[in-house]
Amino acid sequence: MKFDVSSSALMLRLQSIGKVIATKNTLPVLDCFLFLLEDDKLTVTASDMETRLTTSVKVMNVQGSGLFAISAKMLLEPLKKLPEQPLTFDINDENMEVFIYFENGKYNFIGQKGDTYPQQKGLTDAHTSIALESQVLLNGIGRTLFAAADDELRPVMNGVFFDIQAESLTFVASDGHKLVRLRNDAVRSEGRASFILPKKPANLLKNLLPKSSDSVEIRFDENNAYVLTEGYEMVCRLIEGRYPNYNGVIPQDNPNRVTVERLPLLNALERVSVFSNPASSLVKLQLDGNRIVVSAQDIDFSTSAEEKIHCQYGGEELSIGFKATFLIEILNNISANEIVLALADPSRAGTVVPVENEENEDLLMLLMPMVLND
Repeated sequence: MKFDVSSSALMLRLQSIGKVIATKNTLPVLDCFLFLLEDDKLTVTASDMETRLTTSVKVMNVQGSGLFAISAKMLLEPLKKLPEQPLTFDINDENMEVFIYFENGKYNFIGQKGDTYPQQKGLTDAHTSIALESQVLLNGIGRTLFAAADDELRPVMNGVFFDIQAESLTFVASDGHKLVRLRNDAVRSEGRASFILPKKPANLLKNLLPKSSDSVEIRFDENNAYVLTEGYEMVCRLIEGRYPNYNGVIPQDNPNRVTVERLPLLNALERVSVFSNPASSLVKLQLDGNRIVVSAQDIDFSTSAEEKIHCQYGGEELSIGFKATFLIEILNNISANEIVLALADPSRAGTVVPVENEENEDLLMLLMPMVLND
């Protein structure tokens, strides 16, 4: 087999899919990229058994066709240092010896036969399909993924839940302390369905989707999902199990509602949290009239901090504690200028919503409080 390819075009695709490859693989061939040469198209695949990502690049001066595998490290390390130029690949079909020729030199190593690479299982006949804009999927994953858990005892929490209704798609993630629910009313489907997307493929999509402007098709059954984007196909194993009733934990009647500018509150939290106990990261929000007093202290080291922020609040005086790192994450994943913080009492969950949602979106974030020492 022999072909020519642009070094930058190949490198772009190798870097995009290379993040799939695990650091330790049970099968040595999974340390490799799988290549399929057909006519003027070179299809490249990377996999870790659970997730598989495929893309293609145009090639020229093709001789022959077939499957072969090359070590990812052997390709990525030297190619990322090469300036843009044509590369000539020459692969011996018998012993898998590979030569890569370029302007000032050549690389030579032994590849592997591609027929030992694990094949991907197809979907069952009972699979479901949904189409949506790439930006909708990117927003859904990007706003929720940070709240997903890392819990071996509750694997269903370790991903983003897609709750598909006839006239909406809701993205949900929660680790038991914080929860994010983002509903998009622009997505249409034939009926009710759902699946849980694991964190690794969700992160891969977060990196791929900004490069795509077209719509995305997701096909899924009980075990696997195919995500088809512009130039890429991802196949991943879904998390099996029943996702908890997320609507049941969202409080509907928190009477104390505070309207505040997001950035001043975020900046104050980031400054004040430096003075909190590193083990707990506890900050106190004290609501009194039209101001929020943000404070933290670390008794062990005799440090403390306090800042006052203007807000709109007409409820009773209230003090509540939150884990600063969680509240900062929540505020960083809201784009609105102003937010509404709805509270009931110091022991019940508070909700954070933007004053103005993005078009067709309804975003809600929930955070459990921490016990105050005083």
